[in-house]
Amino acid sequence: MNDIYISGSGIWTPPYVVSNDELVESFNKYVDLYNVEHSESIKEGSVEALGHSSSEFIVKASGIKQRYVIEKESLLDPKRMKPFIKARNDDELSFTAEVGVIAAKEALKNADLSPSDIDAVIVSAANLQRAYPAVAIEIQNELGIEGFAYDMMVGCSASTFGISNAYCDIKAGKSSKVLVISPEITSGHNNFKNRDGHFIFGDICTAVVIEKNSQSKNKFKILDTKLKTAFSNNIRNNYGYMNAIEDKEYSESELLFVQNGRRVFKEVMPFVSSLILDQLNTNSLTPEDIEQYWLHQANINMNRYVIKKLLGDDFPPERAPIILDEYANTSSAGSIIAFHKFNHLTPGQKGIICSFGAGYSICSILLEKE
Repeated sequence: MNDIYISGSGIWTPPYVVSNDELVESFNKYVDLYNVEHSESIKEGSVEALGHSSSEFIVKASGIKQRYVIEKESLLDPKRMKPFIKARNDDELSFTAEVGVIAAKEALKNADLSPSDIDAVIVSAANLQRAYPAVAIEIQNELGIEGFAYDMMVGCSASTFGISNAYCDIKAGKSSKVLVISPEITSGHNNFKNRDGHFIFGDICTAVVIEKNSQSKNKFKILDTKLKTAFSNNIRNNYGYMNAIEDKEYSESELLFVQNGRRVFKEVMPFVSSLILDQLNTNSLTPEDIEQYWLHQANINMNRYVIKKLLGDDFPPERAPIILDEYANTSSAGSIIAFHKFNHLTPGQKGIICSFGAGYSICSILLEKE
């Protein structure tokens, strides 16, 4: 039987950093402008006044200290509160394809491969820049790759579900070397005017190479994948092509990311630890047999909950690396960033990449360093 590996990873990081202090200053200016503009309605009680945010609140609620974004000036403009990028013509490489190519080239380099070695491309992300043609096919064309390519979406678990699909494609004999790319330009779907969520997200693009019989110097054999979904409205984005024909005029905020964070925490966290324990039991392993857990990076309190369930209260921090303090929540890319930056296992040691979130969706990938 041919073994299947993650043989290389890469990331594209935007050039702009926004600190909590910068984000809070901008948000609070927006709040003041809003409250003045709606002062009469606020006095009458028909409109609720908005409240200020603070850096202390953000760190306590999430552990996030900064984030990378594709554009900064417009995002911090209290009269705009969202990034700005120039539209591109159809014959120009799209933005997400461009950053996907950059991340893919780094992953290929780390896997000791060239684009001509690849025979499939999967773009898997929480949001896609357009419906069609597939961004994956655009990247395939730009890199000169033969074979097939497709896009897929599974919310916060898109990247790991994409890896699982690549693994299955290879097992089925449909491909031998697959690029899985996750352009997570989350600032495009975030509501920066909402106090509970204005600080959550950051932009990034990750890429991994999945292949059989790898010759890479830093390869991780995929021992098992475990996936589970359960429908929930507690994390939702209603933006879609049918908005244009519905009998409703949507406000901007109605077509952006929304969540009930407390319910998500209460419902998803036990779900995650249970799935990982089931996977370990199936593979005759215990939580202590896993050297590192590269978890979804949404909220530091979520990660602590999962690891405490698995390893107890006194776990060494390096067993579950945290990158959300620097990158914020990068949706499905977070666990891959953690893996990319902290995959320094020795041969024979095992690790788990696990994502969880919108859907609900959970995917756990059991790896062994060779």
